[in-house]
Amino acid sequence: MWSSQIRRALRSAANAQGRGGNTVGILLDVDGVVLRGGSVIPAARRAFGKLLDERRRFRFPVVFVTNAGSCQAGQKAAQLSAMLDVHISPAQVVLSYSPLEMLTGFHDKCVLVSGQGPVTDIARTLGFKKVVSVEQLREQHPLLDMVDHDRTPAKTSTAPPRSFSQIEAVLLLGEPVRWETNLQLLVDVLLTDGRPSSAYGRPSARTQLPVIACNVDLLWMAEAPSPRFGHGMFLLCLESAYKKLTGRDLTYEALLGKPNLLTYQYAEHALALQNRNRPVGTIYAVGDNPMTDVYGANLFDRYLARRRGEAPPRAAGDPETSVSAARCRSVLVCTGVYEAPSASGGDSAFLHGHRDICGEEAGLAKPDYVLDDVEAAVDLLLRHHP
Repeated sequence: MWSSQIRRALRSAANAQGRGGNTVGILLDVDGVVLRGGSVIPAARRAFGKLLDERRRFRFPVVFVTNAGSCQAGQKAAQLSAMLDVHISPAQVVLSYSPLEMLTGFHDKCVLVSGQGPVTDIARTLGFKKVVSVEQLREQHPLLDMVDHDRTPAKTSTAPPRSFSQIEAVLLLGEPVRWETNLQLLVDVLLTDGRPSSAYGRPSARTQLPVIACNVDLLWMAEAPSPRFGHGMFLLCLESAYKKLTGRDLTYEALLGKPNLLTYQYAEHALALQNRNRPVGTIYAVGDNPMTDVYGANLFDRYLARRRGEAPPRAAGDPETSVSAARCRSVLVCTGVYEAPSASGGDSAFLHGHRDICGEEAGLAKPDYVLDDVEAAVDLLLRHHP
């Protein structure tokens, strides 16, 4: 399941850090924990001073797990390295779309990619061979995008649009810039079975095109005083439009990023391979969002408990099956989406998880620890694992 490219990158990070034998690892969210917009949270700068040894190497395996998806892992690693004044390898960064590399069954299909940033480059880097962006689709079919009158064609053309392969799957990497364009063209593709130049077919019970969405965060924390809309809000709009037109729920082939279990499995391997391919016993997952960071960490902890109980056989020397964390502790900090309850007893936490993940599992949104900031989280870790 893991490509040789992933293995090489992660082992390179392990060699660079020069550690071995640690029994604790840290999964750090970025926005609302380490950064607020373009600024480092002061407590995060102090926390990293405690996480580094005298040679400015991490004392424990550290992986940044963020639902961001508008850049490459190398770019995010470079940004964090510069802002935190510490070397961070791309192998220490897990983005919302990172596990797409593992979904090899889709790599040969023609996929439509929605998001912002270098979406076609990102998809190709992950192994997808036939990629079409929403903007490319709009250029090929200029009559489909009619909301912004300033962008509509000056006159209609009788020439048929340029043809390309039938779209076989949809990748939603993150929130786009022009929501109206993306909503319209995504619905066009879904209701025509990947042939957007055709008229909508009659709604039926047949299987829709596969849709894979990365990052279901409804809200995220930037520099504004209140949280901002995330990709989950765009997904909510798409789901509503699809159901209004068809009478059916939009179904997903996969939902990636936090709180999806596959993302935490991916991050667990990243931690272990930093630790010279040795299991990391206890994982501390630090985040600011109860419905993604906490929910995902607790879901992963439940999975680990079940995996310990089942004790499946493992092939000797197989790094993909020999890695086994004992537990995952969820740590909620109050520097982002979540704020500590006020003196009057009010609590800013409310259930806004995606309908397909967080339906009847509200208990998983309760953290093991609620702390002021990431520095307090590092202090907690150091007390338990000096």
